[in-house]
Amino acid sequence: MKVSNVTVRRRLFMVLIFGVIAFAALGARLGYVQLWKGSELAAKAENSWRRDIPYMAKRGEIWDRNGVKLAYNVTSPTIWAIPAQIKDKRATADALAPLLDMTADELYGKINTKKSMLVQLRPGGRKMTLEKAQQVRELALPGIVAAEDNKRFYPFGSLAAHVLGFTGIDNQGLTGVEAKYNDELSGIQGNVSFLSDARGRQMPNSSDTYVEPKEGLTMQLTIDKQIQAIMERELDQAMAQHQPDQIMAIAMNPKNGEILGMASRPTYEPDKYKEVASEVYNRNLPIWMTYEPGSTFKIITLAAAIEEKKVNLNNERFYDPGAIEVGGARLRCWKKGGHGSQTFLEVVENSCNPGFVTLGQRLGKDKLFEYIKNFGFGTKTGIDIGGEGNGIMFKLSRVGPVELATTAFGQGVSVTPIQQITAVSAAINGGTLYKPHVVRGWINPDTGETVETVEPEAVRTVISEETSKAVREALESVVAKGTGRNAFIDGYRVGGKTGTAQKVVGGKYSPNEHIVSFIGFAPADDPEIVIYVAVDNPQGIQFGGLVAAPIVRNMMEDALTVLQVPQREKQIGKVYKYGETPVVTVPNLIGKTVSDIYEDLNMNFNLSSAGTGQTVIRQAPAAGTRVDRGSTIRIYLGDEDDISHTH
Repeated sequence: MKVSNVTVRRRLFMVLIFGVIAFAALGARLGYVQLWKGSELAAKAENSWRRDIPYMAKRGEIWDRNGVKLAYNVTSPTIWAIPAQIKDKRATADALAPLLDMTADELYGKINTKKSMLVQLRPGGRKMTLEKAQQVRELALPGIVAAEDNKRFYPFGSLAAHVLGFTGIDNQGLTGVEAKYNDELSGIQGNVSFLSDARGRQMPNSSDTYVEPKEGLTMQLTIDKQIQAIMERELDQAMAQHQPDQIMAIAMNPKNGEILGMASRPTYEPDKYKEVASEVYNRNLPIWMTYEPGSTFKIITLAAAIEEKKVNLNNERFYDPGAIEVGGARLRCWKKGGHGSQTFLEVVENSCNPGFVTLGQRLGKDKLFEYIKNFGFGTKTGIDIGGEGNGIMFKLSRVGPVELATTAFGQGVSVTPIQQITAVSAAINGGTLYKPHVVRGWINPDTGETVETVEPEAVRTVISEETSKAVREALESVVAKGTGRNAFIDGYRVGGKTGTAQKVVGGKYSPNEHIVSFIGFAPADDPEIVIYVAVDNPQGIQFGGLVAAPIVRNMMEDALTVLQVPQREKQIGKVYKYGETPVVTVPNLIGKTVSDIYEDLNMNFNLSSAGTGQTVIRQAPAAGTRVDRGSTIRIYLGDEDDISHTH
């Protein structure tokens, strides 16, 4: 069949039209890719060619409240390999092996690979010393790079270990505030980037790009390094003297909830955490441990009874025969035969169990447990460290006469040390319960400017200022005249309360194991610091007034000096019981040499020293202080020029 010329021309025209449309579409697509999507696709291509060698950011430092560095970083480079750029892998492995403390065969196995563009030469090349990293650089081996890295350093060893916590091999926080605030401390990682082909070889005429890492924020704690060191010194001495299972201490500013010190034994060094059992570093005892508080809990019953006008401490009397019958149970006083007739102030001074049972009965279970809840017991305080315990309270529906009675003197309930000190702080600070915290603020490491300040957080008002004043005065009387006399410090008006509680072992109260404690504060007219110490199962004597009170006294005495708290007048005079030694006056030893001071002691004092040098530059207690004969004077030695700098 013959095709006409018209049909041929029509078909050619159609082919031409489709061709024009096809080329127009292709041109449009090419223009879209090159002009509209060109930069995006080029970036994607470059990303596929780019290889990054990470440069770790410096972790934010941790300071005490006065700017003393408690944790910081030391430069510790890490060695990376780019296998495709290594010309002689066997020779490279042989050269690196001695510096990385690895075998040549082990290194060769790592760098002789086509699966990875970048290989970290661990373990030997991970976080090296500066000296070894420089030796690696001097070898100038192709494909071997010493990248910037750092590791955490804790200059004071175990000081505040449970507060600080520690970091892992990748500088990630694992415990303590290091873990709680890992994001703020971590910073932003940097890198060195280069372009490579599919085989990992650096592209010609391309240059490396360096992105500087950004250091994490500096954390400033409420902890005072000097007070922390004082507390840990006393805990070490107590461990040696009393050999308890464990011991813990907290110091707080009762006016705002700031933690001035927090320590426990056993402890560890953050740099060497792998050398101890995990429960040692995972359990921050002052916030984790729960136990029956004993008589320190009586402060809550006392505050509630005064607030509800259920007692007149000075004008109302109570007779203690040595025990009280409640719901068929016989609840004994710690003193065999009882205290006889006494005012309710003397009930507090003597820590008389039957007297406090009576106060609990007057309040009734609803009111007493309302105050216990308002003081913060039974729930977490919300302190800004992980691992806090709840404590255990009786359910109100299960509280009968016996449970009410035992709760009133601190038995049958379970608390944490942080709950205890927080509640007592509210009882003595005017009546306000504060949320405890260890972080004071955050600082920009580049500018030194404070970027955030942690303000005190008042949770609620629990009692009135008038009641709080009465509680302070009663607890000062406990230290001057009652069971807390071993915490007495001349001139500072110390208040406090002892505690001795049987431990529950195997579901039963142990007759031979106790947790003994003391909580003290000073000055009693305007408290600046409150310290709580709990000793778990000390060997030998097991009374809070004999074991824990002296520990708090020693801590308090030096802490008040650190805080520069002036002495007070109108202190209640200490009452000495039969057999107790009288007071003597501490001489002034400052400026004297070690060889000259012994004649000033006259056998009235014991002596302990710290520091180097031949001249006494500081002493505690201060000259003129009245203390028990046989007390210890702590002297600090140095050069004569240092004396003016210690006041």
